[in-house]
Amino acid sequence: MIIGLLIILLLVLFLPFFVKRIEENLEVFLFIMGFLAAIVGGVFDKNLLIKALEDPIKITIAVLVAGLLFKWLKTPLEKGILGISRAMPFRLFIALIVIILGLISSVITAIIAALILVLIVSVLTLDRQSEVRLVVLACFSIGLGAALTPIGEPLSTIAISKLGEDFFYLLRLIGPEVIPAVLIFGILAALLVHPKQNQDGLSNNQSSETYREIMIRTIKIYLFVMGLTLLGEGFQTLINRYLLDLNTGILYWINMISAVLDNATLAAAEISPSMDEPTIKAILLGLLISGGMLIPGNIPNIISAGKLGITSKEWAKFGLPVGLATMVVFFIVITLY
Repeated sequence: MIIGLLIILLLVLFLPFFVKRIEENLEVFLFIMGFLAAIVGGVFDKNLLIKALEDPIKITIAVLVAGLLFKWLKTPLEKGILGISRAMPFRLFIALIVIILGLISSVITAIIAALILVLIVSVLTLDRQSEVRLVVLACFSIGLGAALTPIGEPLSTIAISKLGEDFFYLLRLIGPEVIPAVLIFGILAALLVHPKQNQDGLSNNQSSETYREIMIRTIKIYLFVMGLTLLGEGFQTLINRYLLDLNTGILYWINMISAVLDNATLAAAEISPSMDEPTIKAILLGLLISGGMLIPGNIPNIISAGKLGITSKEWAKFGLPVGLATMVVFFIVITLY
């Protein structure tokens, strides 16, 4: 069983980079791998099937409704974005996108923040490299910022529930690390994102998405989230057997597997009320940072990459170095302080 799960994990990690057909159909691939992981892990039953069918519903509805609203309100929304952007320097506008979406994601949820990001990026006229960089940095920011309250994302909801703490506990616990990180991601975006040559970085000539495209993306998101649920539950045995008793520092780095597994599932397995705050902080930060490294690591990544056509290779080429550098910095901070 363990060997089978490790093989599945390796397939999930590497096949999207080397098989173009899988990369183009990543949602279906993750769904199949999740189904296999649940079977190999010996956890597939009626209750898990119901859970896997129910978990994506809220996210899917949010994506569908937002997609329709963005289609119907495309012109006024674009005019609003253009108006705000032209009132300030381009680089300041780019930095504020990353910073504000990261900070407000804890209130409006990571899903809505990602959908707003997609809308803004679709209006911008950026070279491809800059577009990928902006999306990846913004998704790192959103993934971290959303964890500051229990309504921002599933991981923070589960953490508060398990710890039995108040609404602002995570803001107090990881806010001193997360908020500066969000600001730094914004500064990096301002430095690394550039408009296309001979343009001011903005355009209002983007074609409107068709109803068929909206429905296809919605179905793909449903399959993706369902696949992540099955993957997380399938790997629960492996997590319980080999990870939970590890040293906090080692666990921090091993939690990079949340780049492909659901970090909420990992948080549910690893966090306990009996842990001291430094341990909880290390676990949470490891999960949150690594969630931005690859597309499957977080819902904002999935939504943004799917809508903007960002490939696994494009994401990893920038997301992995940024994530690893951030992991090193945070590890030094939590070790020394």
